[in-house]
Amino acid sequence: MSGVRVLVGTRKGAFILTGDGKRKQWDVSGPHFAGWEIYHMKGSPADANRLYASQSSGWFGQIIQRSCDGGKTWETPGGVLEKTPEGFPKGESNKFAYDASPETGKPLTTHQWYDGTQHPWEFKRVWHLEPSLSDPDTAYAGVEDAGLFRTSDGGKTWQELAGLRGHGTGPKWQPGAGGMCLHTVLLDPSNPRRMYVAISAAGAFRSDDGGTTWKPINRGLRSQYIPDPNAEVGHCVHRIALHRSRPAVLFMQKHWDVMRSDDAGDSWREVSGNLPTDFGFVIDVHAHEPETIYVVPIKSDSEHYVPDGKLRMYRSRSGGTEWEPLTKGLPQRDCYVNVLRDAMAVDTLEPCGVYFGTTGGQVYASADAGDSWAPIVRDLPAVLSVEVQTLR
Repeated sequence: MSGVRVLVGTRKGAFILTGDGKRKQWDVSGPHFAGWEIYHMKGSPADANRLYASQSSGWFGQIIQRSCDGGKTWETPGGVLEKTPEGFPKGESNKFAYDASPETGKPLTTHQWYDGTQHPWEFKRVWHLEPSLSDPDTAYAGVEDAGLFRTSDGGKTWQELAGLRGHGTGPKWQPGAGGMCLHTVLLDPSNPRRMYVAISAAGAFRSDDGGTTWKPINRGLRSQYIPDPNAEVGHCVHRIALHRSRPAVLFMQKHWDVMRSDDAGDSWREVSGNLPTDFGFVIDVHAHEPETIYVVPIKSDSEHYVPDGKLRMYRSRSGGTEWEPLTKGLPQRDCYVNVLRDAMAVDTLEPCGVYFGTTGGQVYASADAGDSWAPIVRDLPAVLSVEVQTLR
């Protein structure tokens, strides 16, 4: 019997929600890594039992966790972390980019690497993990500050795809309010050499050679405080989505504006239409209808909560411009939550299921493509990410 596994990352741990094919009955597992920030957790399309999680702490740094049994047990791929007598973790886990310092020969920490200038660059967290479409041991990690890494050994070691940061526009990149984060990684299912990334606040980029070289794809974007309408970079892109059947058609939620590209990002046009506000963080595409897209409008860039105290998902069945509010089962008064950029996903069942989590700790599910909603869980820590695996 088919079912779904919803992977939820929160400020204080990870939760795994497993539902039946009707998405009516749910089993809740967690918190995994209790007390740790789990910024993102995602499963491999090539192996439903392979999961990756970004575990981070302001005190202890960044660790990548891996599960090979659907989240029942977890391991640190580079070796199990030991603990001090006080219970604090110590030792090494994942190695990012190099096994040792080129200056001293000593091992680097789990969250340092060298950028070619012989100075350690310590990053704050892994914002997004994107497993390969075909190999469970290969995955990509987007980090803050704006680096992209790849592992081919299941997370033991990570090598930077340095062509991205080495792009000539790099010195012009600036952090958004949440930091200079590489938060979106999209792999083209029809072309294994093509991939997309988005950086706040630099913009969107595309590689057509497996991540060796990169091209800014921001033509048509307009942003306040950027006087040059033809600026290559500087745009605060919040999220990009595509449909597997049409990977050259991209949808974007920008800092302001919902955008669409029909040419793999070479040009963009606005499709915000009749949305109550075109600011937001999430955007996703219906699993079976490539012209049906979903967003959650947020009041403004200074007021990060839903407009009018009403939690509304908006759906367009025409690829943008014409939008309808979806409210059945969602709170329509005194609601002031946010939905963060990685906190929405869809399943591939019939009808398509849609899921999102809020900063208030609720995870909502719709088993009818958004027509009606019900909470799977309430009162979790603030939800940072939601991903879904369809189980068959």
